[in-house]
Amino acid sequence: MSEERRIAINVPALARVEGEGALEVLIEADRIVDLKLRIYEPPRLFEKLLEGRDYAEVPDLVARICGICPVAYQMSAVHALESILAIDPGPWVRGMRRVFYCGEWLESHSLHIHLLAAPDFLGFDSITAMAKVHPEEVRRGLRLQALGNELIKLCGARSVHPIGARVGGFHHAPAVEEVSALCVRLRAALPEAADLVRWTAGLDLPDEVQGFTCVSLRHPVEYPMNEGRIISDQGLDIDIAEFENRFKEHQVPHSTALHCLLDDKPYLVGPLARVNLNRDRLPDAVTVLLAETGIRWPSANMFHSIVARAVEIYYALWEALRILENYHLPDFPGTDCVTPTAGVGYGCTEAPRGLLWHRYELNERGEVVTARIVPPTSQNQARIEENLQQALLAVGLDQDQDKLRFHCEQVIRNYDPCISCATHFLDLRLQRR
Repeated sequence: MSEERRIAINVPALARVEGEGALEVLIEADRIVDLKLRIYEPPRLFEKLLEGRDYAEVPDLVARICGICPVAYQMSAVHALESILAIDPGPWVRGMRRVFYCGEWLESHSLHIHLLAAPDFLGFDSITAMAKVHPEEVRRGLRLQALGNELIKLCGARSVHPIGARVGGFHHAPAVEEVSALCVRLRAALPEAADLVRWTAGLDLPDEVQGFTCVSLRHPVEYPMNEGRIISDQGLDIDIAEFENRFKEHQVPHSTALHCLLDDKPYLVGPLARVNLNRDRLPDAVTVLLAETGIRWPSANMFHSIVARAVEIYYALWEALRILENYHLPDFPGTDCVTPTAGVGYGCTEAPRGLLWHRYELNERGEVVTARIVPPTSQNQARIEENLQQALLAVGLDQDQDKLRFHCEQVIRNYDPCISCATHFLDLRLQRR
């Protein structure tokens, strides 16, 4: 006589991710027959809220989409709007925008590594518990995060929902003395960031090699942040204006967030994809440190994302220093010579979590007619579901429910999903029969 075994696992909320949601898994006869990453919070309809607004209002409004990566939303927006309005803000603004972005990578990556992901790999349920055993590592992470906040504040007037950026440049240029003092702190942080890379590479990370497509921006000479073409490791190489021709969003019944596919297949955006595709754009000092990790790049292990984040922290310090050590006060921090123009423009930048694509249509008064924003989390959602399928099979479907639940949470947290950006995210329901 055979027994039917059923296991139901319910996690009311997935700890240590941005947002709320649920994961439902159905296992029958030692196989996964259904797996859904269910986003159930209502969408915030930011794209619709932008309609009718003056172009100058857009940067401050889109910054409110995410408290962790407002710079990314502002930069994608201003690049798109400037392409319509035929604005070239010049080299000073371009350099300071990279500094602005460096600050966001620093604070966001430091937050994810230390508060969200590292506890999983060290056997703790929270940063509080981890800090009791690894106090210096936690303090180091918080110092790096605080330094990132200072870089954002330098250009944005404040570190949360910054208000310093605008179409055409910035509202204010930092004082030379302020920049010089910050350079001292940035240089002093380099050894700590290098130690962080070594520390993450030394973590006991799961050895799960999978096949997936990496997508990121690619710049002719720089490691990508604000500019570039969209490429993949499968031969894709397109202008950002062609995004909608190859990347398709669609609604799935189990989620209020859209899923995005490249040529009808899941793909990866984010730090691991960027490092895999742009290692040759890193400075020599960063390349040497990357080799020290002992990881063979490009990596097909999604859990190496935490190391890629640490590498980008180290790079962000070097890049900010490179720009700020040659800092000078400009005649004007941005252009005020803007003539409202009707047209369509595109902006695409690399948010900490990956590719962030914007499209805006303006009327002749410079008001937004339509807006479309494709955040990195919605682009990664199909890849997360695909990863979960493969990861559960690798760990073994006969494992007890606690181990399966933890591994699912670990996989999802590893992506650093900002569900709030997509719409919103774990209630895990596992059925076995």
